[in-house]
Amino acid sequence: MTTPSSPATAPRPRDVYFFATCVVDQFFPGAGMDAITLLEREGIRVHFPADQTCCGQPAYTSGFADEARKVAAHQLTLFPEDWPVVVPSGSCAGMMKHHYPTLFAADPARKAEAEKLSARVYELTQFLVEILDFKPQDCGSDCTVVLHTSCSARREMGVHLTGKQLLAGLKNVHIAQQDHESECCGFGGTFSVKQPEISSAMVEDKVKSLKATGAERVVSADCGCLMNILGHAAWKDLQEGRKEPSLPGEHIASFLLRRSGGQPAELESQQ
Repeated sequence: MTTPSSPATAPRPRDVYFFATCVVDQFFPGAGMDAITLLEREGIRVHFPADQTCCGQPAYTSGFADEARKVAAHQLTLFPEDWPVVVPSGSCAGMMKHHYPTLFAADPARKAEAEKLSARVYELTQFLVEILDFKPQDCGSDCTVVLHTSCSARREMGVHLTGKQLLAGLKNVHIAQQDHESECCGFGGTFSVKQPEISSAMVEDKVKSLKATGAERVVSADCGCLMNILGHAAWKDLQEGRKEPSLPGEHIASFLLRRSGGQPAELESQQ
């Protein structure tokens, strides 16, 4: 697990690759664009390999190692330059950084490629804090937010710490503390499909916990969790006849961009 440093000893790069993730590509494209904007504002040239697909995590966590290897092998070909690979998701970053080398344990050549890629993979908030020493000026008014981190982001990447560090650096933003902060929201990729009743109960608890903080919105660095949390909250609003969302939310890239004077490409609060 990684931990944040301030600032990191790694040299500041001029170029990075951006790996968008399936959920960002299909459901939260604005979050991806906002993450790219944040990087470009820091003087970074962002390269987006057009042939990127899924990282392979759904197949891997479902026990289909051969299928995951096929998907992962394709990603290994997409980042030929020795540039950092920035991922706006702790779960996908964790897959690429920690599980790709394991997937190719029986294939020495590909294992070596996977290990080289692993060393260059950064989750977005980790990259902003540890490599760019990102400290934007807060241009917004006082507000209270609650941070949710995915299980992989917390346990594999340690980036709940860098997410908190970024939010804490915004002088007018107050971070509310939720009960059972480390508990899963119930998404878990294919888990929510295979075990819908359990997943529904878990997200119900998570949404109640987030709402109980009184925060104005939930912020997360993982769009899979956001999709689950905001979707459940919207469903409850519909059931209870609310016209305005009781729990707005957005990806941390969009939040940081807006707070630092930028215009997010797309607000993911479903307002």
